[in-house]
Amino acid sequence: MSKRSCFLIAASVSLAAGVAYAQFPIMDRVADKVIQKYQSSTCEQLWQERAQGKSQSKPEMEQRVVQMLQQDAQMRQAFFNKVAAPIVNKMFECGMIP
Repeated sequence: MSKRSCFLIAASVSLAAGVAYAQFPIMDRVADKVIQKYQSSTCEQLWQERAQGKSQSKPEMEQRVVQMLQQDAQMRQAFFNKVAAPIVNKMFECGMIP
């Protein structure tokens, strides 16, 4: 493949990804908050949260976002595509996954 073809393919993929995220501005903001939480938390804080489990009730806004993700497969896919790598990297750094 020529350099031009590679560039056009990369540009197309980038544009498609950008359009997918632009379709869900609320999801995008929530994903950014989730990413920020993991990036700014220490490993100790994450371990403490994990130890506490899911016994705490979720705020109403968080419950609505989860419901939206359950109902919209495209939004859910875009959300996971955005948050997966930063979360998994932090969990790996903290020894939470092998």
